Formats: sequence, C-alpha cells, structure tokens
Amino acid sequence: MKLTELFIADIEREAEGTRHILERIPEGRNDWKPHEKSMELGRLAVLVATMIGWVEFMVKTDEFDIAPKDGPGYQQPDMESRAQLLQFHEEALQRAISALRSTNDEHLETKWKFMAGGHVISDLPRHINIRDAVINHLAHHRGQLTVYLRLTSTPVPAIYGPTADEGKEAFA
Repeated sequence: MKLTELFIADIEREAEGTRHILERIPEGRNDWKPHEKSMELGRLAVLVATMIGWVEFMVKTDEFDIAPKDGPGYQQPDMESRAQLLQFHEEALQRAISALRSTNDEHLETKWKFMAGGHVISDLPRHINIRDAVINHLAHHRGQLTVYLRLTSTPVPAIYGPTADEGKEAFA
C-alpha cells in the first residue's frame, strides 16, 4: 500500500470519531476551560476541527513558520456554532485528501520544516510530520476534548470503544 493511500484511509476513518466529538461541543461555552493553564473550549474545538487540514500545507509547501518574525502568524478561525465546527472539519478533511491524492510517496519522503519565529522546531520527512504532527497530534487533542465534554456534563461519545455515556450496549 502506498503512503498516500494509507494516510487517506487513516484520516477518513478518524474523521468519523472527530465528527462525533464536534457534534457534542456545547455552544455558548467557548471561553470555558478546566484550568487557568488550559486552552479555552472554543479554541480547542476549532483546533480539533481544522488540524487535519495541516496535511495540505505539509504536502504543498516546504516549510511553515507559525509565528514569523516579520509578519502575522497563523490565525485560527473563530467558532460561532457547532455547525460551523463541522463545516471547518469537512473542508479541512477534503483539502487533506485532495493534497494527498495530488502527491506521491516519493514527495512524502522529502523533508518539511516547521518553525516558530524563524526557529526550526522540526525538519523531518513529510510522512513523519503527517503521522506525528497531524494524525497522532489530532488523537491527543480529540482525547483532551473528551475530558472537556465530561467536565461540562456533556455526554462523551464512543470513539474507539464505549464510554460511560455511549456504546456499552454492544457489550451487553
């Protein structure tokens, strides 16, 4: 199997779990956070909704500086509604799939650089960045978001297995 095919299958499969989480995001609580050092709920939800779209610039550019010294850094879109979150996610998913379909495994073996303020944070092959900085990183933040759901008394959907709120019937 080609890397491009593997990544498309992975992100399409993971998209379902991401949708289930985003469908539960409580509206009107964007500023809520469980701790002063934690990310706000709205910001975390948008991150989870849009992160898969990072695949596009990992395929189509050679580097990305999230906070360049000579200009504005990356600006995450604001969330206005749950429906908008789901739209962000679908658009990001389609951009990622399109980018993967437009490339090949040879290109995914070439290096891609991630920087902040001109400082190199990562300079690894694209396929490693896609796996680590997108797919694995998304699973981490999606799990973090399930904790936020629990702490806001929002039912947590089953993703990889049942939760206290959903999916237990399969084991009855």
